[in-house]
Amino acid sequence: MLGQMMQQPLLISSLLVHAERHHGRQEIVSRRIEGDIHRYTFRDMAQRSRQTAQALDGLGLQHGDRVATLAWNGHRHLELYFGVSGSGAVLHTVNPRLHEDQIVWIIENAEDDVLVFDLTFVDLVQSIAPRLTSVREFVVMTDRAHMPDVPDWRCYEDLLAQHDGDWTWPAFDELSASSLCYTSGTTGDPKGVLYSHRSTVLHTFGVALPDSLGLSASDVVMPVVPMFHVNAWGMPYGACMVGAKVVFPGADLDGASLHELIENEGVTLCAGVPTVWQGLLQHCAKAGSGLGSLLRAIVGGAACPPQMLRDLEETGVEVIHGWGMTETSPFGTASVLKKHQLDLPDGDRLHIKAKQGRCVFGIDLKITDDEGVELPWDGQISGHLMTRGHWVLDEYFGRNESPLIDGWFPTGDIASIDPDGFMQITDRSKDVIKSGGEWIGSIDLENIAMEHPDVAEAACIGIRHPKWDERPLLVVVPRGGAAPSREELIAWYADKIAKWWTPDDVVFVDSLPLGTTGKVLKQALRDRFAGHFDTAPAAVV
Repeated sequence: MLGQMMQQPLLISSLLVHAERHHGRQEIVSRRIEGDIHRYTFRDMAQRSRQTAQALDGLGLQHGDRVATLAWNGHRHLELYFGVSGSGAVLHTVNPRLHEDQIVWIIENAEDDVLVFDLTFVDLVQSIAPRLTSVREFVVMTDRAHMPDVPDWRCYEDLLAQHDGDWTWPAFDELSASSLCYTSGTTGDPKGVLYSHRSTVLHTFGVALPDSLGLSASDVVMPVVPMFHVNAWGMPYGACMVGAKVVFPGADLDGASLHELIENEGVTLCAGVPTVWQGLLQHCAKAGSGLGSLLRAIVGGAACPPQMLRDLEETGVEVIHGWGMTETSPFGTASVLKKHQLDLPDGDRLHIKAKQGRCVFGIDLKITDDEGVELPWDGQISGHLMTRGHWVLDEYFGRNESPLIDGWFPTGDIASIDPDGFMQITDRSKDVIKSGGEWIGSIDLENIAMEHPDVAEAACIGIRHPKWDERPLLVVVPRGGAAPSREELIAWYADKIAKWWTPDDVVFVDSLPLGTTGKVLKQALRDRFAGHFDTAPAAVV
C-alpha cells in the first residue's frame, strides 16, 4: 500500500519560490567588483533570476546544457545559481584560481555552452577564449557603463533588461543535474562531480539543521568561502531556505574588508577556510577590535588548528569545525557538541570541538583497515574514512566507472571516530608518514607546532629516510619578527606525543605553497625537500 500524500519534485527553484513568498523583504547585500555596495531583497533576486532564465532561453540553452561561471560571491552570481539550474540547465562554477590550462581543460571537458564572468577575469577570458571550442556565448557580469570593448561579448545587465521576468519555473525530474563542480586536481586531471536537484535540496536541509550550521531567519550570513568552491558549502541555498539575510564580500577577502562588513551589516555567521580566519584574527589584533555581532564561525576546507579555535572562542565566537569534500556536496560533518558535553571543562570541550565532528541524517561514515574490515569507534584507532549518503557522489562526470567500494565512497582521508560519533582526520592517505612500518599523523604534529607563540604556519611532511622508510620534517613560517630555533621547536614536542613521532628536523620558509582552496600543497614541499634526511640529523626514536 502506498501513502496518499502530495508528491512535488525537490527542485532548486522551489527554494527560491519559498524565499520570495515567505521572506521576500529579506535583504541581500553585495560588495561589487565595480566598487559599490549593492542592496536588494529576495523578491528582487527572484525576479532577476527569472529574467536570467528567460535570457538563457533566448540564447538557445536546452535542458542539461552547461553554463560556466568565473565569478566571486555577489548578487549576480546568486541569480545564476537559481536562474541556470531552475531553468533546467546545469550551473558549472569554475575556480578562477586554477592555472589557465586547467581552466581550459575543465570547460572543454564539461562542454560548456556559455561562459559568464566577472570584470576581474576579463584578461583571463581574453587569453583562453581562442582555446574554448565548446563555448559559443561570452557574457560579462556587469552593466553597460563598465562593459569592456570586446566584440561579440554580451553584457549581463543588457540581457536581463530584454526580459520581463514573467516566467514560470519548469517542473522536471528531481534527479536531473543541477550543478557541476570539479575537484581541485592537485594530482592528475580534475574530476567533475555532477549534483542533482534532489541531492542539492536534501543537502540544503542538512546544512540548515541545528546540529550542522544552524541557519535561521534571524541570522545574517556571510559566505567568505567562494561560490566557485563547492557552491559556497551550500550556504546560498541554505540562506534561501530559511530566509537569512545574506552578505557577499565580493573579491575583497582581506581581514580589514571582512571586518568592515561584519560591523556594518551585523553578520552573525561567517564561513571560510583557516587562512581567512587567520587574516581576520590578525586584523583584529592589530586594530585592537573584536568581532562585533559575529556569533558563529564555520571553519572548513582544512583542519582548524586548536590555537585558532581557542583564539576565536576567546572573542565570544562559537566555532563550528566541519569536514566535507566536493564529492559530498560538500557537507559531511560538523563539530557541534551533544548535551552531555556542554558542561565539560574548557580543555575537554575544546578538544572535542577541534575534531571534524559528527554526521547529521543523510550522511554516514565508517573507518576500515587496509583490507576493508570496519574498525571500532574508540577514538584511538585510525583507518581509511569511507562515506555514503543522499548527497554523496556515485560516479564522476563523463567517466563510466564508479569509485565506490561496496556502496561506500573512499574519501582518501585517514581518521578515527570516537564513541559519540565525532570523527577526527589524522591525515590524508597520500600524506600519512610511514616510519618503521607505523603511521604518524602529520596534522597532530602541525597543530602542536602552531601552538608555539613564534610559529605562524606549519606543515609536516614525510621524507625518505635510509633506515626508517620515512621520517617527519617540520616546515615552519615564523611569526613576524620571531626567530625560533630548530632545537626549541623539537623540544616543544616533549611530553606531548610519543617520542618517535617527534620531527627529526625543522626548516624555516617565508611562506607555504597553497592550492586554490587554501590547502597546503604538501607534494610541492616533499619535492623541494626530497633527500633532506640523506644528510640531516639522526632520527628521534
